[in-house]
Amino acid sequence: MAASRDNAWKLLQEHARTESLTKHALAVEATMRAYARQYGQDEELWGVTGLLHDFDWEVCPTPQDHPRFGAEILRQRGYPEGIVRAVLSHGDHTGIPRETLMEKALFAADELSGFVTAVALVRPNKSLATTDVQAVRRKMKDKAFARAVNRDDLVRGAAELGVDLDEHIAFVI
Repeated sequence: MAASRDNAWKLLQEHARTESLTKHALAVEATMRAYARQYGQDEELWGVTGLLHDFDWEVCPTPQDHPRFGAEILRQRGYPEGIVRAVLSHGDHTGIPRETLMEKALFAADELSGFVTAVALVRPNKSLATTDVQAVRRKMKDKAFARAVNRDDLVRGAAELGVDLDEHIAFVI
């Protein structure tokens, strides 16, 4: 199977049960495509990787099995090992180290894109257009806000990618 966006979208729709997971996948895809353009990489490959990184989240037997569960589905469907490896490496619990630029970008984009969306949703107009780096930084300090998001992962993602955290936040916004 070709790693096309159409095929990836169908796979996501086959497994995603909620609108929030679909929106998260689209946000990570957009960030990955933008980073691919910035780094002169394959935008389709990076976008598909972002779109599929959490496709198994809602159907996975246990949180500990994610993303291994999804990786097996990707392999069965003939997705390239580069996508499979990036999906596996986006969670530290798998023990798969992030080595490629795409793997590092996926880790950096994943948590921050969800956090930025959460920040935008508590803004008065609920819009990314009025969300800025300072608003995101303030919410990072608020431990009660989006408490499931590991702040160290937000910082580490930018560091692993080799970008300044504020620049990364602005890029994701």
